[in-house]
Amino acid sequence: MSTRIYYNPHCSKCRETLALLNDANVETEIVEYLNTPPNREELVEILTMLDMKPRELMRSHEDEYKDNNLGDETLSDDVLIDAMLRFPKLIERPIVISNGKAIIGRPPVNVKTIL
Repeated sequence: MSTRIYYNPHCSKCRETLALLNDANVETEIVEYLNTPPNREELVEILTMLDMKPRELMRSHEDEYKDNNLGDETLSDDVLIDAMLRFPKLIERPIVISNGKAIIGRPPVNVKTIL
């Protein structure tokens, strides 16, 4: 079973989610997405697996969201995806992918549903 976590080591929910995976003895690929952000194809695939629109995956309280007027409801999905690629900090975390499914680990226990 291949499991991947999009992870920020400074995020308590990411750390809790990774600990949950480790406690379950799940071999996990850790992607520190602020250093190694997903490319467009990966991000679109993640959105599809999550069954989410780009805006739903965005951290709207971040300065980059506000400073770039990303709350504008007329912006297209492509523009929002471009913003997440440019500012990966906008991507909600942690995202866990396992068994062809993805889930956001908020709360961390959510990941158990896809393992």
